[in-house]
Amino acid sequence: MIITRKALPRRTFLRGLGASVALPLLDAMVPSMTALARTAAEPVRRLGFIYMPMGCDLARWTPGGDGKLLELSPSLQSLAPVVDQLSVISNLELKNAYPGTHATSNAAFLSAATAKWTESTDYYLGTTVDQIAAKQIGPQTLLPSLELSMDLLQTIGQCDNGYACVYQNNLSWSSPTTPLPAEAHPRIVFERLFGEGGTAAERRAALRKRASLLDWVRDDITRLQKDLGPEDRSRVDAYLETVREVERRIQKAEGGAADQQLPDLDRPVGVPAGYADHARLMFDLQVLAMQGDVTRVITFQLARETSNRTYAEIGVPDPHHPLTHHGNDPDKIAKMAKINAFHVSLFAYYLEKLKATPDGDGSLLDHSLLLYGSGMGNPNVHDHVNLPILVAGGAGKVKGGRHIKYAEPTPLANLHLTLLERAGVRMDAFADSKGKIDELLSL
Repeated sequence: MIITRKALPRRTFLRGLGASVALPLLDAMVPSMTALARTAAEPVRRLGFIYMPMGCDLARWTPGGDGKLLELSPSLQSLAPVVDQLSVISNLELKNAYPGTHATSNAAFLSAATAKWTESTDYYLGTTVDQIAAKQIGPQTLLPSLELSMDLLQTIGQCDNGYACVYQNNLSWSSPTTPLPAEAHPRIVFERLFGEGGTAAERRAALRKRASLLDWVRDDITRLQKDLGPEDRSRVDAYLETVREVERRIQKAEGGAADQQLPDLDRPVGVPAGYADHARLMFDLQVLAMQGDVTRVITFQLARETSNRTYAEIGVPDPHHPLTHHGNDPDKIAKMAKINAFHVSLFAYYLEKLKATPDGDGSLLDHSLLLYGSGMGNPNVHDHVNLPILVAGGAGKVKGGRHIKYAEPTPLANLHLTLLERAGVRMDAFADSKGKIDELLSL
């Protein structure tokens, strides 16, 4: 038999003037009569890291029992739709985060390294796990990695007990001396994913004058659709409609901000006023980035350590940080736990979107691994043991529906090493790792 059909390249872009849109995985990218797992269209593995600041109320976080995850705890209830692809891991620690500060909690979360105590620019940490992955799997994509946050303003100077603010501002470090700034503005993130060049100010100005990004690639879309089968055309239509919807939501947010009589200097134009709306839009952008294979490594900081953000939308008007220093006051603990559950519900939204997005022979969630958690356990005492840690996704045949509970404190770096291996990044050790989380791979 002679097979003449050629596969559409996996890294196919629709290109226009100053814009490009990467396509999701299509049947047309799989050569005829070949198994999916043996072609260039084999689903890629993706890594995501989501940071929750200032620990949690462990009593409401930790599920009962050990082994099969039979019942979710109060803080994790929103994750029920994806429980089969979820693992809760208890009693992981960050020894190198001591002496117990907010700065070191954030800094050590992905590095498992000791932050140099300094208020100046001679800061020193370690290369973070996401950047180790980005160096190996990142060159295959338009962006090696994507760093995101929810805080629009970067603090400078000394932030926490003599530690430079850089440790709280940045989750990702490409080297011990190179922190990678995160972006919180949805418009700028969208342009970074699908637009070209210019400074942030120039890109914002250009987008205001530009019609829908898809208008620039109309000819390519029309030409491509003629060569695709019905299922592929449907996938492309669904993907591009998602792009349009994200554009519409950003434009709506810009319009709402422009109509305000009093300027809000802390919230640039285009950022939704509500925290949850902003977070969901940032998660939607991450889904698009993964779906279009624009990047395979993403970090996202839900809020900065010592954040005094209030959450009136869930009935908690108190600043977050003071609530974590609760002094065992039941009312403050309950409010902190409500914030914990709220943050988790936004993560659940993200997971459900990934689960609903087809990718090859499964979904984006099937082919991703996501770590959600904090570098602090009990915030009232600033400890770094028994961290709240979740792992979701199925990439690398990771098994879900588990509560893995260690009898003794175990390095968080063991989990980092495991995630790297499951994503196809080979390393013998990472930071203070002493092994791997083998339980994630067993039934």
